[in-house]
Amino acid sequence: MNAPLLPVAAASTSGADLLLWVAFPYVCLAVFVVGHVWRYRQDQFGWTSRTSQLFEHRWLRWAGPLFHLGAFMVIGGHVVGLAVPDTWTEAAGISEHAYHTTAVWAGSVAGVAMVTGLGMLCARRLLTRPIRLGTDRSDKVLFPLLSATVLLGLSATATHNVFGPGYDYRSTVSVWFRGVFTLQPQPEAITGAPLLFQLHALTACLLFAAWPFTRLVHVWSAPIGYLARPYIVYRRRAVPTAAVRAATGGTRRAPHPGRTR
Repeated sequence: MNAPLLPVAAASTSGADLLLWVAFPYVCLAVFVVGHVWRYRQDQFGWTSRTSQLFEHRWLRWAGPLFHLGAFMVIGGHVVGLAVPDTWTEAAGISEHAYHTTAVWAGSVAGVAMVTGLGMLCARRLLTRPIRLGTDRSDKVLFPLLSATVLLGLSATATHNVFGPGYDYRSTVSVWFRGVFTLQPQPEAITGAPLLFQLHALTACLLFAAWPFTRLVHVWSAPIGYLARPYIVYRRRAVPTAAVRAATGGTRRAPHPGRTR
């Protein structure tokens, strides 16, 4: 019996490609899931962003919104660019040229905002002594890894799609990305991608693996319940004036109840 013929792309995939683009992403995703379960069961008290606003707030007032707004835009762009096939956007009436132009310029603005905010946050952490002393080991891993991931992605966009001839990552990187999540990995789809895109993908996998063990877990703890939380009753204790003490025989004024969130 003749052996079945393998596809040319699959047959040409090397062991290193399988390790980098199949085994490594699945290991990182497994660590991402199991790590979150472990962290939730073992360290709920540490499930926080560990705010440092009390130590410094002037830089944080600008850096926080810039970073978070840029991050939300970047994540949204990645969801559309990687998870949504180009056939879907074309079916929705969005031409490839319109999508490419919007993605490049909107992604560039979002990336610059995110990098600016992240740079300010890192500088704030290094230059403010109480914050620097409160930096733990997970932060020392997270900030360089997050910075490398963001800078590589921005560099890839600038090099190939802003100042370069253009590169359609939806036909390569996106195909590999969707294949990982549909359990039909296609490592050959990304092996021909430019080096900057490959490095960006690898550092993103590392970021997912580190996610459960860093402050990034606070992403899953958005205070939605705050909107429906009942009021908290409080009492304000005021220091009585001399006239009030004389009128009441030296007793304090009865505390005034109030309501707040």
